Amino acid sequence: MTERGRQHVSRTRDALAIGPSSLEWRDGALAIRIDEISAPIPRRIRGEIIIEPRAINETQFMLEAQGRHVWRPIAPMARVSLNLDAPALKWSGHAYFDTNAGDEPLEGGFSFWTWSRATLSDGAAILYDAERRRESPLSLAMRFDAAGDLELLEPPPRALLPPTKWRVARHTRADDGAAQVLRSFEDTPFYSRSLISGKFHGERTDWVNESLSLDRFANPIVRLMLPFRMPRRA
Repeated sequence: MTERGRQHVSRTRDALAIGPSSLEWRDGALAIRIDEISAPIPRRIRGEIIIEPRAINETQFMLEAQGRHVWRPIAPMARVSLNLDAPALKWSGHAYFDTNAGDEPLEGGFSFWTWSRATLSDGAAILYDAERRRESPLSLAMRFDAAGDLELLEPPPRALLPPTKWRVARHTRADDGAAQVLRSFEDTPFYSRSLISGKFHGERTDWVNESLSLDRFANPIVRLMLPFRMPRRA
């Protein structure tokens, strides 16, 4: 998460390098090499993450009618293995990755969004809700089967979650309109990532939930705080 100047970024068809770290498609998997110094407490973070997609999704979603923002869940189902030298850490498990692209900053088109993703017994599910500045709210619910085929579903009822310690709002969707927070992974003035539990399409499962307040992110005071967690290298 280190911000670097243009001269330290390079890209080819299959690889992206940002300073000493890089992402590269290799033998059908995404290899992520990390060589960074953490913040605010400096320490080395170095090693490799391998993400192996079970299926590649080609469908992308226009998040607003003007087409300024596009989201694509590239690999709704995958396996991940992490092998760090510093700190010494190894694990493997379920994985997912997506991409956002646009013609303006995110805060120009949205005030808030929340996203949830779960591994199901026969695939995976994604919930996506966005408060758009120029249009009515957006709500998406989708399920991917074991082969990676996409099915769009009617979004289930909204399930409110308690706000974070920084008072960032959180919510998701569930069959019965109820969900519980099991653990908080990240809690910042504008963003949270949590493990939640809820029922979807008749199956109770655990979800990774992301909540992002872009009004908070656009606040000048919050912008001044960013370099303490995301260092900038000349």
